[in-house]
Amino acid sequence: MSTSESGASAEWREFLSANASGGVLDGIVVQQLPFGAFVEVAPGVQGLLVTDRGAAPAEGERLRVRIEQVDVQRRRFSVVPA
Repeated sequence: MSTSESGASAEWREFLSANASGGVLDGIVVQQLPFGAFVEVAPGVQGLLVTDRGAAPAEGERLRVRIEQVDVQRRRFSVVPA
């Protein structure tokens, strides 16, 4: 993964340098969506947890997640329950 992306936040660059696909992290659900939830795994860094309809964890719930896919260009990543 490249960390030289211009305009990338310090949080995102730090996250990229310390984590890769397959890594396991602890996080907290910060926003529920109809198709999943955003899980904050580091200050200012959130990954998308896609779930079945109605199966999203509650906001504030702590989860252990595994990084499934990282999109460096779009500064996005997805997670699955670990």
